Amino acid sequence: MSNMNASIQQTALHTIQLEAQSVAGLADFINDAFEQAVTAIHGSQGRLVISGIGKSAIVGQKIVSTLNSTGTPSLFMHAADAIHGDLGMVQQNDLVMIISKSGESPEIKVLVPLIRNFGNTLIGMVGNTESFLASHSDIVLNTTVSKEACPNNLAPTSSTTAQMVMGDVLAVCLMKLKGFSGEDFAKFHPGGNLGKRLYLRVADLISANEKPAVQPTASLKQVIVEITEKRLGVTAVTDPENRVLGIITDGDLRRMLERTDALQSITAADIYSPHPKTVSPGLLAVEALELLRNHDISQLIVAEDQQYMGVLHIHDLIREGIV
Repeated sequence: MSNMNASIQQTALHTIQLEAQSVAGLADFINDAFEQAVTAIHGSQGRLVISGIGKSAIVGQKIVSTLNSTGTPSLFMHAADAIHGDLGMVQQNDLVMIISKSGESPEIKVLVPLIRNFGNTLIGMVGNTESFLASHSDIVLNTTVSKEACPNNLAPTSSTTAQMVMGDVLAVCLMKLKGFSGEDFAKFHPGGNLGKRLYLRVADLISANEKPAVQPTASLKQVIVEITEKRLGVTAVTDPENRVLGIITDGDLRRMLERTDALQSITAADIYSPHPKTVSPGLLAVEALELLRNHDISQLIVAEDQQYMGVLHIHDLIREGIV
């Protein structure tokens, strides 16, 4: 390894170490003030308005996004824009949280007295507890770091990491207080693969599928034709009342052909496997995927109250991006 490569790796590892230390140091700041902030946000009849300037503003936007997606209504107000008209978004019952490393930015010094005049509770997430922001906040969330990861100790690195983590900690605590569940999460994430994993059910996946089925008396030819035409690699075996008796897979056919040459008299009753793995149409797709993986199979019979409803194939899950 060249000296240059070694230096790059050493710098990277040192950066990670410094940022990890800044995150670990937050444990010392989880105190009564932090609990007061969480309680105030949880009990608020309004929204949490988050503001900041520079890199702290970008962190604030991320925290707003996380809070909104986990059940805490929030919005972002840039500190510079706030003093040029955007203060109108702050309503009477809202809480305001201003994020700043120094707590001394000119825009912050203009904004803070205006928020105080409005009478809104002000939370300061700040890296300098002796600052203007800290001394004028109702609640202070301390995000002090000993050193930036920047070699010059200037560029916001460790400090913004600490702010980001403090925002995540707030969001998780609020989720716990609200009893925010996976079902709640799905309501706010209906799109993309994440949403599908949270709300897509077996019934949604099989609605367009064929429903291969034969009676126990079906001939071997009828079984093969049914599996071939329906193109799911299996067929269910059902009784006249549409109750599931078993399943015949491509593998079952191959094993049967290895055992016997007397094919004329063979029926579905001679081939099918009883008690197939069955799921209800209301099961989440991700739970069905777990069953397929655990049993190392490619298809599941879908039934409700023993009534046959169709076949779920692993390809259905792949097509929807669940796998």
